[in-house]
Order: sequence, then structure tokens, then C-alpha cells
Amino acid sequence: MKYELYYWPEIQGRGEYVRLALEEAGAAYVDVARGPRGTAAMMKMMDDVHKGTPPFAPPFLKAGKLVIGQTANILLYLGARHGLAPKTEAGKLWVHQLQLTITDFVLEIHDTHHPLGPSLYYEDQKPPAKKRTADFWSVRVPKYLGYFEQLLDHNGGTCVTGRKLTYIDLSLFQIVDGLRYAFPKRMKAFEADIPGLVGLHDRIAARPNIKAYLASERRIPFNEQGIFRRYKELDG
Repeated sequence: MKYELYYWPEIQGRGEYVRLALEEAGAAYVDVARGPRGTAAMMKMMDDVHKGTPPFAPPFLKAGKLVIGQTANILLYLGARHGLAPKTEAGKLWVHQLQLTITDFVLEIHDTHHPLGPSLYYEDQKPPAKKRTADFWSVRVPKYLGYFEQLLDHNGGTCVTGRKLTYIDLSLFQIVDGLRYAFPKRMKAFEADIPGLVGLHDRIAARPNIKAYLASERRIPFNEQGIFRRYKELDG
């Protein structure tokens, strides 16, 4: 089966967590909105509220007759089918829970540059963004990444849930990679506190399928339209 992934064609965003899982699994998929009239097709699926189970927003995945929305929900589905999640129900729920925690963290990352809301331009909220970013790095980053660092250490240091890779490891790769892009100075100073996650990031980057993906045109570069945005005045 060839999956159809629907997400904005010019950014990594929340769709990137799904792309990483599909690439690691070697699954056949098409990034629909990056093709001709793909964005129009994506919008039509969201607008047709009287047909099937229309998603609220991208990313969403079409798998046969299924249409699955929300990043964590998509990964719950893919993880079970491509060996990227534990086989037990308890294990699946645990990894899903961790992904939902990352979802919370991703929102906080976004809010560093848009603390007053996405409907305003960044230039309209620079002072609140500076204040929010200072709190983010002094309180929230240590809390979230410290939590995952402890899990990684407790479970042997190879993968977050033990010795076998799951989609949560791929998602943490994206978190570290994105923070390095958006906050290079702050992240460089903080990485000494999370050596396990840094090592995990490097191991994921070296995996054959991921390495090939990162070197390909399928990997959209970070930019100032996505979640991870580099603004010099926010980087300490």
C-alpha cells in the first residue's frame, strides 16, 4: 500500500514527524501537497465535512480507506504496522503517551516566537516573544528534555524505551535538530546537560534510511515559516 501524506509543502512542521517514521520504515508514500494541485486536494479533503471522517488540519494520512489526522494518532497507527512501536498494548500506549508529551513541547517551541497567537506577525509580538523565550529556556527546556534524558538513561541509553527503536526516538531527533537550528547559541550551551539525547540524535542521523532522507530533496530545509524559526534576538 502506498500512503498519501497531506501536509503543507513548504515547511517541515508537524508533518516531519510522520515523514521521519515513513522514511525509517522504508514505506512507500507520496507527499501529496508537494505535487501538482496537491494543496487544493488537501484543502478539499478538509472542507468536505459531510463525507467520511474529514481531518481538522494537516498533517493527515490516507491509508487505503482510512484517513487519520493528528501527528500522534498517525504515528500510533504507523508504529504498530512498521515495527516502530512495542507489540504489547501497554507498550503502544506508553509510546503514544510520550508522543503526546512531545506534542505539548512542540506547541511551546512554536509559542517562543508567537506567544500572542499565530494570527499576528512575529514583528507584532517581539517583546512578548523575548520574555517567553527566556522562560522557555530557563524552565521548560530543562523540564521536557530533562525528562526524556532521564528515560533514556534509565532504559540503557540506546533508545528511549529500551534497546529497540520506536517513533519516539525519531521525534526526539527532530526536536534536537530543530532546536539546534532555531537556537544555535542556547542549544550549544545546553547540550552538555543532555548527552544521551545528543547521542541519540547522532545515531538516528546515521541510520541508513534516515541518512539518505536527510541528504535528499524530500527533506525540506528549516525555514522561518515553520515551527523552528531562527531569530537572532531570541537566541540569547
